[in-house]
Amino acid sequence: MKVHPLVSPWGRFGLYGFFIDAPEPAIVDTGIASSPAEGMAPALAALGRRIEDVRWILLTHGHIDHVGGAHALWELTGRRAQVVIHEADAPLLRSRRAHVQNYLDVRQGYLNDPDGEAKQTAAAEAVISGEMEPTLLVKGGETLSLGGDVDVSVHAIPGHTAGSVAYVVDGQRSVFVGDAVQVHGAANGFPGYEDPDAYRASVRYLLDEVRPRHLYLGHPYRRADGVAYGVELDAAQAEEALRESLDIEARVGAAARRCLRAGLAETDSPYSPFAPVAEEVGYTGDPALEPSPFFTTLHGYRRSFHP
Repeated sequence: MKVHPLVSPWGRFGLYGFFIDAPEPAIVDTGIASSPAEGMAPALAALGRRIEDVRWILLTHGHIDHVGGAHALWELTGRRAQVVIHEADAPLLRSRRAHVQNYLDVRQGYLNDPDGEAKQTAAAEAVISGEMEPTLLVKGGETLSLGGDVDVSVHAIPGHTAGSVAYVVDGQRSVFVGDAVQVHGAANGFPGYEDPDAYRASVRYLLDEVRPRHLYLGHPYRRADGVAYGVELDAAQAEEALRESLDIEARVGAAARRCLRAGLAETDSPYSPFAPVAEEVGYTGDPALEPSPFFTTLHGYRRSFHP
C-alpha cells in the first residue's frame, strides 16, 4: 500500500489530500469544487490509476477546503464511493449555509465586516461542489476495510473542529490528520482551533497513544522560525511537530488567560480585544485574512475561560 499526496491550490492556501493506493482506493480530503476534475483525476492518471475506481472518500473535518470537492469527487466515482465524516462536522457537508453560519457565530463578531456574510455566501457557492448526505457517519473507534489487509481505524481528535478525526492505517501507523495538528499555523501564521482544551488533549493523544510513524498534514504548517514542515512527516518530524504544537498552545493559552483575567478592552488595534495576546506571543500577521485563526482560537479561550 502506498500513499500519494494530491495538491489542490486555492488562493493563498495549498490544500493537500492523499490517495491511499489500496485494493479499495481511498482519497483523504477533497480540496475545493474544481479539485477532483482539475487536479486529482490527472494526478491519478499519471500514477496509472483512475478516479472512477476510488471507493472511499475520507474527510478529516468539515472545513470548506477539505469538503468542497466531496460531491464532485463522489460524482466522478459514479456515486459508488463511501463518503465518511464525523457526525459533529456532518452539517458542514450537508449545507453551504452551515459554513456561513459558522463565520457569523464567531469571526464576524470580531471582524465587523459589513460584507462578511455576502463574501462567505459567495465563497460557499463557488467552492463547495454540492450539498450532500454522508454515506457513513463516524464517532471514532470504527475500523474501515480498504480491502486485502488494509484496515483504517478512525480516531476522534476534536479541537480544530468538533468533528476532526485521524485516519490511521493499522500496522503502519500512517496517520492522516487534516488540520488537527497546527504547530504555528499555516498561511496566516497563527494556530487555529475552536476548542483549546480538546485541541491540547488531541495533540497529546496523538503524541502519546497513536505515535505516528508517518504523519500526513493538510497544509504545510510552520515551525517557530516560520519555515514550513512538509505535509509528509517521518516519525521524528511528527514527534517534533506534535511537541511544538503543544508548546505554542501553552504560550497562546497562558497569554489568553492573562488577557481575559485583566478584562477585555475594545481598542483601535486590529487584534482588539485580544491585542495583549498578539503582543505577548509576537504575532504580527493580518488577523482579518480569512479564515482568521487568530480570532477563532482566542474566542475558544474566551468561551472556555473560568477565572
